[in-house]
Amino acid sequence: MRVLLQRVSRAEVRIRPEHNAAPYVSGRIGRGFVLLVGITHTDTEAEVRWMAEKVAGLRLFADADDKLNLALADVQGAALVVSQFTLYGDSRKGRRPSFVDASRPEHAIPLYERFIALLREQSIPVATGEFGAMMDVELVNDGPVTLWLEREATSAP
Repeated sequence: MRVLLQRVSRAEVRIRPEHNAAPYVSGRIGRGFVLLVGITHTDTEAEVRWMAEKVAGLRLFADADDKLNLALADVQGAALVVSQFTLYGDSRKGRRPSFVDASRPEHAIPLYERFIALLREQSIPVATGEFGAMMDVELVNDGPVTLWLEREATSAP
């Protein structure tokens, strides 16, 4: 499982429907994290649980001494979770990336939804995009702070 985390002061995701319909806002947050989430074939509940706990526990917000000591819940922050199969794109060969390492929707959607549920279980407000939709993500990266988080199925706890 891969997550690209961006600390934001605000963010929103708009869905671009087919047939030239007007885009609509699917999710919007103030202070918090935008989480671009990629799932691969070998991911299970264990990777999803680890990632949710990692994200919830990361201390990426400044305290009174301007040290990064506060987690998302400490600042009443929220998460905007957006599915992002392209995180598993492999561009080492040629000019068009291969996405064979990205999981198929029938495997990825339940894990994506479980990730969202686990964040909510930790009292984190969560807004989302729509799995598989064409989306526009607009954000203001605060800092900027951006982290690449990865948990492979063969990793030790």
